[in-house]
Formats: sequence, C-alpha cells, structure tokens
Amino acid sequence: MAQQALIQTEKLSKWYGQVIALNDVTLEINPGVTGLLGPNGAGKSTLMKVLTGQLRPSNGDARIFGQPIWNNGYVMSRIALCPEQDAFYEDMTAMEFVTYLVRLHGYTTHEAQKMALRALELVELTERKDDPVKTYSKGMRQRTKLAQAIAHDPDVVFLDEPLTGTDPVGRRKIIDLVLEMGDRGKTVVVSSHVLHEVESMTSNILLINKGRVIADGDVMAIRQMIDGHPHSIFVDVDRPRDFGALLAGEPSVGSIAFDDEGLRVMTRDPNPCYEAIPRLALAHNFKIRRLTSPDNNLAAVFRYLTEGGYKQSAGT
Repeated sequence: MAQQALIQTEKLSKWYGQVIALNDVTLEINPGVTGLLGPNGAGKSTLMKVLTGQLRPSNGDARIFGQPIWNNGYVMSRIALCPEQDAFYEDMTAMEFVTYLVRLHGYTTHEAQKMALRALELVELTERKDDPVKTYSKGMRQRTKLAQAIAHDPDVVFLDEPLTGTDPVGRRKIIDLVLEMGDRGKTVVVSSHVLHEVESMTSNILLINKGRVIADGDVMAIRQMIDGHPHSIFVDVDRPRDFGALLAGEPSVGSIAFDDEGLRVMTRDPNPCYEAIPRLALAHNFKIRRLTSPDNNLAAVFRYLTEGGYKQSAGT
C-alpha cells in the first residue's frame, strides 16, 4: 500500500464563519517527500487538519488511497500526524506516551511497547525514554512527537513545522529520518514557513498563501524568485560577538548585527551561509541554541505571486 499512497483534493474549501481558511484547493501528492511552504496563517495547518481527518471540509473533496478521509477508519489507521503544538501528558515518559498512543491503534501492550521502543530508537531518544516529558528540551519534545507519529509504520506522514525550536543536531536527525521515509516509498508532507528547511528535505513543493495553492513543482523555481532578496538568519549562540567575528570571514556573509538574544546575519547567498554556521560552530566549540530564518523573504515572493492574481506551476 505504501507504494500506491496518494493524496488528492478537488475544489477543497474550509471556512470558519466569514473566515476562509482554504479556498478551492485542488492538488495531488504522490509518494516521496513534499514540502508545504507558506507564511504563518497561510492555511497550512488547516489543510493538514483536513487531510488528517480532524476537520470536515466545508466544500469539495479530499481523499487518500482513493477513499474519502472524513470519518474513515481505514484511512486513519494508515496515516500519522506530528503536530506543531505540544499536547503531552507531562508526567508520562516518552516510552509510556508513545506506547499509549500505539495501543489506540488496536495493538496489544507487548506489541505497542516493541513498536514504541523501535520508534524512539529511530529518533535517538532511548537514553531518555524513561524520563518524564516535562524534563525534555524543545528538540526532545519534537522528536517524541515524531516517534509517536511513525511508531505504527504509517504509509502517509504529515509533519507540521517539525523543526521548530530544534538545535542544529536535532534538526539534522529529523531531516535524515524524513529523507529515509521518502526513500522507502512513504508519502511525507512537511509544512514550514522557512524555505531552506523544506529545501533540505525535498525539491518538490506546494506554495500556499491565503488558503490557496499559488505555485507547485520544483523548489528551484521558488529559490530563483527568492534569491533576489537578501536573507536574514538569526543565530542564538554562546559568545555571539566571538562567533560573529569568525563568521564575518565567510564570503557568503553580507553583514552581521547583534542584539540581546544573539546575532543576525544578512546574506544574498543563503545555501553556503546556512552550511557555514553549524560547520564553524562545531569546529570552534560554539554552542548554537537556535538557528532560525524569518519569513520576510518568502513574504516578498508571495506579494509577487498574489498581487496580480498570479498562479503558476513552479516546474514551468
């Protein structure tokens, strides 16, 4: 079934009173990794909630494996969601939490424990699996959510902003696992508002804004549009001025500014810059606590695509 997994929507809309969250969305997602890219509030989370059966469409059709999603037990058993927001029982351990959720799929306690342990091994949490979730860092909480999503070996996995708040090491682990699932023929949908996050996992994207899909296809077409605008990268690092002095020698760095939380790097050559930051930190024993990029660059592209009512396939 994993090789045949397919997501389809036809004129899909979802509204809350007078607010339109999804507007006439028609799309098709095939096996492999697909990036769902858009600014905060674009409709990404609403689309994921419809595709995971949490919300019923107001209009149109949504199907997985050719079957309607809403209230479909078979579809629900073969998909998974790693949500953006945390929803833990804080006093539970990761092992208890993942086992409990696997049991809801109908597995015995023994089966669920084996599956939970395997999932926690995949996300490299076995050393802390018996500690309460309330003691976990943000990155460990993200990996616990990912473990519960993949423990029952679903065919379709939805990841809503999975890299938020993770450190560079945690990000790399999650990215590698996403790539591995795609290579195995799983259908993985990853949402983000940061282009380079999606770009590290797939070249296939859906660009969404104000509830509409405004571009789809290869990420390079989106990259070409965005690279005309300078990129801002925020780095929360110990000894920020020392690290800034080191980073200033990189050709990809345009300028560096400091504030109370860290340093902000401006670059017109983002890929080498994103590569240089963790490389230099590891080589010179700096600790990066957070590495983020605001969505201002994407916002410029969305204005370009939407002000004229423009709709394109990014592969053309």
